[in-house]
Amino acid sequence: MLESVHFCAIRTVRITLPGWYCGTTQMPSPTRPLLRMLQWLFAAGVVIVLCLLRWGGNLLIASDALPGHVDAAIVLQGSIAAEKARIAEAMELLRKGVADRVLLSVPKESYWGQSIPPVARAFLERNYGSELAARVDFCETTGEVNSTSQEAQALLQCIQERHWQSIAMVTSDYHTRRAGMLWRRMTDDSRTRVWVEGVTDPEFRTPWWRHRQSAKIWVMESAKLAWAMFGGS
Repeated sequence: MLESVHFCAIRTVRITLPGWYCGTTQMPSPTRPLLRMLQWLFAAGVVIVLCLLRWGGNLLIASDALPGHVDAAIVLQGSIAAEKARIAEAMELLRKGVADRVLLSVPKESYWGQSIPPVARAFLERNYGSELAARVDFCETTGEVNSTSQEAQALLQCIQERHWQSIAMVTSDYHTRRAGMLWRRMTDDSRTRVWVEGVTDPEFRTPWWRHRQSAKIWVMESAKLAWAMFGGS
């Protein structure tokens, strides 16, 4: 009987034919796609973190295969432990005949106003002998130099004064990628060819996240590397 027929929405009628069914159609919940996306983002974040913990230290390292000969090995400034490791590698290149000279970047004076080159010269003679020490030059930087790019500008002036055209830049392994990027950017218009030689730094151990000093170095160097990649200095 017509009186017994209930009113049904058109959408419901089309779905349930043949036969009549009166009720509401269940629509997909709008929160499910969002939840699924958040789950994927969380999983991706976990994978990225695990990769950084395992291989994050390698992101900072980019040493070059050195040629058989360069005009000079350039030692960048660093902490006391890092500086000793860098000097040792540069002096080894000098001893092997890979480098003709070594250029040591040093502050113009110590905290107490003492000239650095005489002290550094005595250290080199005591540890490597007077013959090798005599083939080391010094490039003094002012107190205003507090970044890799500023140090590069000061050192490039010393390099150009000596007419060197091929150099091996010696620095800590974790510093090689950023330093190489900045140095090549600054020497792009010159005839100076740059190779980067990384040395193991006792302050940067692997895995980097298990050691407080290593973790601090990694975080700071990663931030500086990102800044350099976007054109910063």
